[in-house]
Amino acid sequence: MENNKIAVGLDIGTTKIVAMIGRKNEYGKIEVLGIGKAKSLGVKRGVVNNITQTIQSIQQAVDEAESVSGQRIENVVVGIAGQHIRSLHHSDYITRSNADEVIENNDIDDLVNQVHKLVMLPGEEIIHVLPQEFKVDSQADVKEPIGMYGGRLEANFHVVVGQVSSIRNIGRCVKSAGLSLGDITLEPLASASAVLSREEKEAGVALIDIGGGTTDLAIFKDGIIRHTAVIPFGGNVITEDIKEGCSIIEKQAELLKVKFGSAWPGENKETEIVSIPGLRGREPKEITLKNLSKIIHARVQEIIEHVYLEIKNYGHETQKGKLIAGIVLTGGGSQLKHLRQLVEYITGMDARIGFPNEHLAGDSDDILSSPSYATAVGLLMEGLEKESIEVFEEEVQIDNTINSEELLENQFEEKIIEQPKQKSKSFFEKFTERFKEFLDNAE
Repeated sequence: MENNKIAVGLDIGTTKIVAMIGRKNEYGKIEVLGIGKAKSLGVKRGVVNNITQTIQSIQQAVDEAESVSGQRIENVVVGIAGQHIRSLHHSDYITRSNADEVIENNDIDDLVNQVHKLVMLPGEEIIHVLPQEFKVDSQADVKEPIGMYGGRLEANFHVVVGQVSSIRNIGRCVKSAGLSLGDITLEPLASASAVLSREEKEAGVALIDIGGGTTDLAIFKDGIIRHTAVIPFGGNVITEDIKEGCSIIEKQAELLKVKFGSAWPGENKETEIVSIPGLRGREPKEITLKNLSKIIHARVQEIIEHVYLEIKNYGHETQKGKLIAGIVLTGGGSQLKHLRQLVEYITGMDARIGFPNEHLAGDSDDILSSPSYATAVGLLMEGLEKESIEVFEEEVQIDNTINSEELLENQFEEKIIEQPKQKSKSFFEKFTERFKEFLDNAE
């Protein structure tokens, strides 16, 4: 039943928009049926600034994915990033009316809903409320409080906040492109599920996703997300600097960066020179690779230092917060030559490049396992995860109806049927529902 369920991840990035259709094969790996990508013209630093162009780009990517896969796309999982995202820590508690009953999902829901009522700055809305550890009565560091007894349930939360208007604009673009919004999630979280292993999340790891317009950071420790941040610089500012520094056009700057760029200036000789054709009958320009890598190095160093500051803010230098698995770099910007060495040099932490191939079926196209598709693969995984939960719940409900016929005389009957309904809503689904209402009211 689960096998034919397909899902679609839509990554609305600053440089490209990617639609990825896939399903799980019998081994639980992801089989990508089709992928479509379009140049993203209406997005700047992760924020939509031209609705019409963004809608066109989304449609173009979706059409391409549909024609490759032969599937119709209706429902998509969208990632959200951008310079307006910030995160904060918050603790909250509820006092339960009946301490003699075990803690259930709805107690956690009550606690999460209470956090959702936090007063934000004007124009901001809570995107995710992610529980870290719980405390039941006076017992601290509880990972999973469900099934325990206790009168007071307390938790530390990681709360991700974003600008209402930016989120609404993304929703608007998706709707106007003729799609419905299945789920919305933070892009660093999506990339993390695509490229990090469970061991890394346990040991402590920082995922740095260098995109075109923004660099996203997600820090995990003990298997739990501890810190997220979006830094408003990415690969595009490097291109911009090359363009200014060498007085060439953007297209040439981008090509130079990808083909000859290196983040480590020491390794190019003075004699290595690239000749770039001049515009319309002008003389060609000669650029030394040493100069090119100096320009790139200066900008990349700035980006890494920004990120490293966030890692320090999280508390990496404390004994408890040490990130044993170091840093994982992903996103299109992570393909820059010698970037890994520079990151290790600046932060003193181990680094590796993260490829999203761990969850993909063995015969997948090599292009898909490129770091620039990490977010799209993560969003697709998120969508498939949601599908399988729904399928599982339908089955649970069917089973319970059969049980309840046998138990007709029994007083437990009502409880049995109702339980799966209580369990069914995850935090993300709640958020999506709230978000959809919010979009409908806005129109």
